[in-house]
Amino acid sequence: MEEEKQFLCGVVEGFYGRPWSMDQRKVLFQWMQLWGLNTYLYGPKDDLKHRLLWREVYSPEEEAQLRTLIVEAQSRGLRFVYALSPGQDIVFSSSCDLTLLKRKLKQVSDLGCQAFAILFDDIDHSMCQADSEAFTSFAHAQVTVTNEIYRFLGEPPVFLFCPTEYCGSLCSPSVSKSPYLQTVGEDLLPNITVIWTGSKVISRKLSLDCLAELECVLQRPPLIWDNLHANDYDTRRLFLGPFKGRDPQLKNHLRGLLLNPNCEFEANYIPLHTLGSWFRAEKDYVKDEECEYCPERALTAALHDWMEELNQPLQAGRQSTRADHRASVSSSRTKASDRSDCPSTFRAAHAVAKLPVFPLNSSSPPSSPPMGKVEREGREGDKKRPHQSSQQLPGSRSGAPAGGGRAPGRGLCGGKGLLSEAQVRLLVGLHYLPHEHGPSAQKLLQDLSWLKSNCHLVGANSKKTQPQKVDEWRGRAARFLSLCEDIAQLHCSVVGGANRAVLYDLYPYVWDLRNTALVAKAFICWLDGRVLNDGSNLASWRNCFHWCGKSTGAELLGVDSEPWVFKGGVSGEVQMLLPIGSSSELFTHPPPLFPTSRLYNIRPYHSKDKVELYRMVRQLHLRTQGGQESTVAHPDVIGDRCLGPCLALSPEYSFILEDELGICGCVLGILDVRSFAKRCQASWIPAMRDKYPPKGSSTHSNTQDLVKLMEEDQGEYPDSLLYHFPSQLRLDALPELVDVSVSRTLLTALLTALKANGSQGVFCEVQPTDQQRLEFLTKLGFLEILRGEARSREGVVLGRLL
Repeated sequence: MEEEKQFLCGVVEGFYGRPWSMDQRKVLFQWMQLWGLNTYLYGPKDDLKHRLLWREVYSPEEEAQLRTLIVEAQSRGLRFVYALSPGQDIVFSSSCDLTLLKRKLKQVSDLGCQAFAILFDDIDHSMCQADSEAFTSFAHAQVTVTNEIYRFLGEPPVFLFCPTEYCGSLCSPSVSKSPYLQTVGEDLLPNITVIWTGSKVISRKLSLDCLAELECVLQRPPLIWDNLHANDYDTRRLFLGPFKGRDPQLKNHLRGLLLNPNCEFEANYIPLHTLGSWFRAEKDYVKDEECEYCPERALTAALHDWMEELNQPLQAGRQSTRADHRASVSSSRTKASDRSDCPSTFRAAHAVAKLPVFPLNSSSPPSSPPMGKVEREGREGDKKRPHQSSQQLPGSRSGAPAGGGRAPGRGLCGGKGLLSEAQVRLLVGLHYLPHEHGPSAQKLLQDLSWLKSNCHLVGANSKKTQPQKVDEWRGRAARFLSLCEDIAQLHCSVVGGANRAVLYDLYPYVWDLRNTALVAKAFICWLDGRVLNDGSNLASWRNCFHWCGKSTGAELLGVDSEPWVFKGGVSGEVQMLLPIGSSSELFTHPPPLFPTSRLYNIRPYHSKDKVELYRMVRQLHLRTQGGQESTVAHPDVIGDRCLGPCLALSPEYSFILEDELGICGCVLGILDVRSFAKRCQASWIPAMRDKYPPKGSSTHSNTQDLVKLMEEDQGEYPDSLLYHFPSQLRLDALPELVDVSVSRTLLTALLTALKANGSQGVFCEVQPTDQQRLEFLTKLGFLEILRGEARSREGVVLGRLL
């Protein structure tokens, strides 16, 4: 009787995606014991023998592992609930299927499991002909089978049933009038508990009125399967915020509450820590501030404890043993490798080898930690590039926010160090909750939205703007750029941190937001003095932005919508506030296999960068020529041909990629190729003829050949091309670039600027004979972005509509 009355509070492993490893679950049990939780439900959707192959029994090896896990849970005072999902293909009227279902659950029962769940969620409502003849309704079929299984198992004190209508939004026509729920309430045996997720699949809040209505229909208090922190529906979202929106007084009207958290195990420290605080809140002392549950106070306590965990030198397999001071236990924490080749998640402990953290999406990691490769390439880069430092943002106008320079202490970011509390708070604030952003994310989005809406104050052709308005814009821009720099620092601190287990799980999300922030930061720097106002013939700023994100994602969602209506989280909302925000493929691409803690920056070009850019393209040219430096007489010839026209006549569409060592890439753009070609013929070509005059036979032939090529480069493009692609670009980056994804981000920054000033399409011309350049662009993902090949003169044109 005591077991039947106990409030069940804990964790349900019920998400879609790779299930947790056996050793991760053992770590979970330690956490649950420490924080006062009491129940674990095993039901990962992608475990084949839980759902798709539910009829198959476990192998002897899997049996042994499952028995060990059940014993481990029970030794820590936890109730282990085994769940099975037969609903996709079960024939309810089949005695054979019923026998197989009993056999499977009897096998688990013999291993020591004493609590069970039958799940009929996320399945089709239709029945086969045999079932339609045997049962009066779909609910009748489910209830009949569930009742028989419950009796077969000896009526265990904890037996859960998940209905197909498991939330208010799935009930037809409503919760109180649903024939399905009415049948469940009337026919399901009274000691079987019904699972419920709230008014939605992912409920922002749980209200007492809604639960009272449900309890009346079901004739019993429900158990909440809480998807508040579930992230399996969006690959760009992670939820690190506190347990929130559930008043502790609801416990009086529930059988229990189980949290279905993030797929990434390491991301669940704060959610589960704060769930424990919620569960321990004294319901009888609601007037006592110390006993009331406060999400913010619970978050602060969880952050304090997580700081110690984050800075532990744990490998990706969690194979470092440390003492748990408050629980007085020690454990080996190991993260499993890819389970794609195994029908079940239960494997022998000896099958988990000590693996390095990378590559992240491979089951065959390199024989030695690839970070060594990163460091080697970095040292090679040290020898090849002089370090650049600047006092002021090279890309900003006079008085503009200095977003391209680095504040004191933000220069290098290498080596394994400790994450600061401010950085962890930033991390949590940027990945908070599905219906609510944290303070840092709110500030980021509010500032970006305001800067975008008021960019006319600092436009290229602004004339009557009040100085105080300009100062206000630049002040908010400086704050926004500072936050973007903090995000970049957070990325390199996570990558360079001691806890590789946390890196393994959080890296894709931190990396994604870092890249999106790089584009937004470069764009805000570019706006000052470069964006064309509506008075310009080419500008279409207002037209370009009317469709791409005046409202934040939270506003678009509304209270009654599910979070997956607007995907991407903070990264997605920042993306949608940019001119090319609807081009998702520019922002969503796989992270690099070998992460680097190198700190990158993207900013507008400044005239001081010319010398370093010329040196870079000369170096690239010499590599293709086998290092024959003597073949080019004048050191500027290569730079003048490849970069000179754009830097001289279209510098406002040039962006720089740099790391701690200096410039490592650039992208140059031309807004209007037609007008640009006329200006080249009028000013640039004559200047080049003056700079490289023929000097008889002493003139190097290569120099003169390149001068001729400069003239040929300015040949006419067909109207059919320029009609769709009026703009042009060129991308260059050093081949030893460690994180090639930033070059894609660099290109995205330019496309954002071109779109903002009215471009409808952009192209890049590559000579078919230049195989090295084609391979280089392919490596950077360039050819995926610029698609739709066409022919122009002798070159291949790769174009993209904006």
